[in-house]
Amino acid sequence: MSSWRPESVGRFIQQTLSELVQAKVKDPRLGYVTVTGCRVSKDLKVARVFVSVMGDDEERSDSMDTLNRAASFLRRELAGQLRMRHTPELIFDYDDSIERGSRITKLLDDIKASEESGHGARDTADR
Repeated sequence: MSSWRPESVGRFIQQTLSELVQAKVKDPRLGYVTVTGCRVSKDLKVARVFVSVMGDDEERSDSMDTLNRAASFLRRELAGQLRMRHTPELIFDYDDSIERGSRITKLLDDIKASEESGHGARDTADR
């Protein structure tokens, strides 16, 4: 089987689920969810959907539980648009890459600030 097919199906699932989650899932426990990626197995039977959730740990947990409970509903909705014989099983995973990126940015900013304050102290000592 070609390697382009799972990637193509994954991109379609990511885009479609992003729209479906916003439009069709009406559970108040679902916070602000962004579908950040989708990895489909080579046999096209399983789609691992990566989502980012805004909020604290409790809100993230509630949102992930809601998505996992809505997985069969979303799979049925997706089946109508996917045009494949079998629709992949949906598995939702929390994607913390945005948080890791902001944490790295903050650390780099802290290092830069400490270097600038360190250089400033040296410059005045040299005078």
